[in-house]
Amino acid sequence: MSSNVGLSTPRGSGTSGYVQRNLSHLRPRDTIAPYPKDYDSIKHRQRQPDKDILAHDRAREIEVKVFDLRDKLEDEEVDEEEIEAQTEALRKKLTIEMNGAKTSSRGLKSHQVHELAAAKIEESEKLRKALGIREDYEEGSHWKKQEERLRDATLEKGKLDGRRDTVR
Repeated sequence: MSSNVGLSTPRGSGTSGYVQRNLSHLRPRDTIAPYPKDYDSIKHRQRQPDKDILAHDRAREIEVKVFDLRDKLEDEEVDEEEIEAQTEALRKKLTIEMNGAKTSSRGLKSHQVHELAAAKIEESEKLRKALGIREDYEEGSHWKKQEERLRDATLEKGKLDGRRDTVR
């Protein structure tokens, strides 16, 4: 027993008297807020997809299909030159198809984050064009304009009232 910690004697307590630290105790965290207080700085920023990852995924998808064809042709014991010719033709065909294809979020899985982001950007762009929203539109700008008009009107009214007082 040291530093007057714990029981003065373990007799009759049903314990050994060994004192240990409470590992389940939660210490208070920092008092700093985990989010900014300035709400104007909190704007929705759409996640931009990484073009390299998108290109890699497209190339990988093409190569998987090419490898399936190669495997099938090898099982059929086709000549190696014929296999090369067919796989190269399929690779070119798929590359052309993939470059012209549009991204759709329907067939995507949740782990395909960059593909989902690209599809979402494309969808947002279609919606923006359909609704006739300008590209430079800032969210909440209507309220700012309304506040400015109200402020200008009160300033004008104040100036007019000041002129009336001086005229009287």
